[in-house]
Amino acid sequence: MGKALLIVNPSSGKEKGKVYKDRAHQALLKRFDEVEVKETQKGGDATEFAHEAADNGYEAVIAMGGDGTLNEVINGIAEKPHRPAFGFIPLGTVNDLARSLGVPLRPDRAIKALETARKRPMDIGKIGDTYFMNVLAAGMIAEAVDKVSVEQKTKFGSVAYFAEGLKAFARHELLEFEVKHDDGEWDGKAGLVIASLTNSVGGMEQWAPEAEVDDGLIHVFILTKLGLIDAAKILPQIALGTLKKADGVMYFSTTKLDISCTDPDVKVNVDGDPGDTFPIQIEVLREHLDVLVPS
Repeated sequence: MGKALLIVNPSSGKEKGKVYKDRAHQALLKRFDEVEVKETQKGGDATEFAHEAADNGYEAVIAMGGDGTLNEVINGIAEKPHRPAFGFIPLGTVNDLARSLGVPLRPDRAIKALETARKRPMDIGKIGDTYFMNVLAAGMIAEAVDKVSVEQKTKFGSVAYFAEGLKAFARHELLEFEVKHDDGEWDGKAGLVIASLTNSVGGMEQWAPEAEVDDGLIHVFILTKLGLIDAAKILPQIALGTLKKADGVMYFSTTKLDISCTDPDVKVNVDGDPGDTFPIQIEVLREHLDVLVPS
């Protein structure tokens, strides 16, 4: 059954990587002839490990860590002529990709599911020379979420993101954006621009219920109203899966997206981590990877 690489971020999920590493190794040996295990020590290691595995013809690369680790692995294999199947064991705070694909959030169950997992094609997004798997966010809410520390995430989980987001709502800070898409363009002030490839954003699985991981589309939400009252009105709409119908929310889907912002210092949040500054150009690479999902 070929050779697989297991990439472990030992610091993810309150250091659960160290706890589950051996169990994952043994489970993968039931599926693959050989399983190599590598641990990351710094940012960029997962990308380099995945890059080497693709060059060496590995059948699969399995990531154990949070969304940041998963993003690094995808960046390591996205440009390769031979792209190994991509699997993962979620250990992060939010785990949006796992939620979108039905991968169990409990590490032990995710490991067990890999033994018999099937391949499913998955889109990824491209921004310049880098790639993302789930969501891109821009605006003062995204800026606030970027300030959540590792200690806050470890202690409070996704609640830490929610708390910082509410603070941004309370400040009523809007930015001027210009957004170009397949069917035209939009410009105006907004508190948040979300471009998602999947249905789950920030752990909210009904954010974009119509989104599929292989539909070839970017699902874009522009929140033009910003205040605590606006937040109180929007949250029930998210829970019902009707956010795109909410007052102060503009929605469209597209295959390509250009976003500019009048503030040159504002950064884009990509898969939960700070990314580039504006302007940015995004495109969808449809069904670019095979991802291992529970059978």
